[in-house]
Amino acid sequence: MKKALSLLIGTVLATSCATSPTGRSQITLFPDSQMNQMGTAAFTSMQKSQKVDSNANNNRYVQCIVDAIIPELNKVAPKMASTRWETKVFVEDSPNAFALPGGKIGVHTGMFKVATNADQLASVIGHEIGHVWARHGNERVSQGFLAQTGMQLAAVAAGEPTAQKQQLLGLLGMGAQIGVLLPFSRKHESEADEIGLTLMAKAGFDPRQSVALWVNMSKVGGQKPPEFLSTHPATQTRINDLNAKMNSAMQMYQQARAQGKRPNCRL
Repeated sequence: MKKALSLLIGTVLATSCATSPTGRSQITLFPDSQMNQMGTAAFTSMQKSQKVDSNANNNRYVQCIVDAIIPELNKVAPKMASTRWETKVFVEDSPNAFALPGGKIGVHTGMFKVATNADQLASVIGHEIGHVWARHGNERVSQGFLAQTGMQLAAVAAGEPTAQKQQLLGLLGMGAQIGVLLPFSRKHESEADEIGLTLMAKAGFDPRQSVALWVNMSKVGGQKPPEFLSTHPATQTRINDLNAKMNSAMQMYQQARAQGKRPNCRL
């Protein structure tokens, strides 16, 4: 059993290596078709369990931003050009947005209070689309699968389930979560920030507003966990990282504006 599990893990790691849009090595175990099915099913479920906003102005506003960003995505990610994106606005006070494999985008009405203009909302939407392009959902599912498989291997190696061994397995589980899953999630968020900054700039949205967005987000109440135990980078870390890439983003933005890309998206 130990040899079988070890062989499984070795085979998986050897055959499932990929590279993200920023050049980062990834492990993606599942085919895109399966991830797309999962994303579509989740989106359908959300529409049944959450109230979909019928306000035409809200929907037109979000769709305008999506329509400006997707052509830029298709230029840099030709394999995604066949994706038919679907966008919904949900009546929900929390400032949130998401994108799912299969081309599904959702924006909460609460986001309009934090992203106070189209450029800031473009930063959010570009970020979420970046998660999909970089196959972060696939990585998360793959990491969970490998963590569970690793725990099975540790359980076999530990032998009979004595109290001491059960405690050891519990500690291994915590270590797998904090030491593997959470750092990868922070990498996902930082990578999506970078991708989103590029996409919004290429579409003609002011990339400087991505920093303004996170200043607004920092004013939203609630006790935040320390960065080490958070799946998201600290707000100041995000702002620093965005500013470090701003010169390049501004060049793309100015080029886009010179090409006549001036999205007129208004709430």
